[in-house]
Amino acid sequence: MPVPATVMLIKQSAKGSRRNAFATVAGIEAGVAFWGLAVVFGLTALLIASQVAYDILRIAGAVFLIHLGVKAPFFRKGAGRGFLINVSNPKAGVFAISFLPQFVPSDAGPWPLPLCVAVWIAVDIVWYSSLSPLVTRLGEWLRRDRVKLWPERTSGGVLVGFGVTVALEG
Repeated sequence: MPVPATVMLIKQSAKGSRRNAFATVAGIEAGVAFWGLAVVFGLTALLIASQVAYDILRIAGAVFLIHLGVKAPFFRKGAGRGFLINVSNPKAGVFAISFLPQFVPSDAGPWPLPLCVAVWIAVDIVWYSSLSPLVTRLGEWLRRDRVKLWPERTSGGVLVGFGVTVALEG
């Protein structure tokens, strides 16, 4: 489960409308599509083969997560945030390269791997859609005046924590 993306979805749902939540899901899925296409074109193999490339992406992702956490009260655009949070997560790339190819024989031709990516996106959309009613209710509760600042501070702290954790991983 992509925890930073889920935290971002909950935060965006708490801040804005259902439309904003679905825009965030669209952005997250665009990030999934990015990693899926990276697998299709062999780019994620670079993350496995090169510790330097992985570390660069890991540190860049950590800096971005920390940035999101610090600036949490000011973010409102869901799609761009959802995309960036998924693309800057090196674990999503490593997951894509380690998970998807096992379902496709090496002599299967060019179409099965993109089909796996499409299935991954569809399953992800179903997952996030199943969260939608819960996230919508949670968002309504969190938008109450007495608890309004809580999601901002908490999600910001969680994203900073994820960023620091990613930065410190070896």
